[in-house]
Amino acid sequence: MDQQTILFTLFGMMAVTYIPRMLPAMALSSRDLPPLVVKWLSYVPTAVLSALLAPSLLAPEGVVDLSFGNLYFWVAVPTFAVAMFTRNFFGTVAVGMGLVAAARYFL
Repeated sequence: MDQQTILFTLFGMMAVTYIPRMLPAMALSSRDLPPLVVKWLSYVPTAVLSALLAPSLLAPEGVVDLSFGNLYFWVAVPTFAVAMFTRNFFGTVAVGMGLVAAARYFL
């Protein structure tokens, strides 16, 4: 593949990533959104994170696995509890990493 094709591909990828994010931000930056829309938008990060995590926690091999062999699912349960009660990102990550390390070491 020649350098010009690679360069055009990179710039094309940058454009299709940046433009869909920029346009709504610019269109809505000078407007006040209704409280219902703001409340609805506050749930978007949680929904996206859940959609990213659920397949890897519940079906790591492509099939739903809730057995005790699914280490990540069982470590996620107390980690989610820590996240709900502390609302501390660093603490949640530290607990999750610590539990995975402990489970791998002892099991």
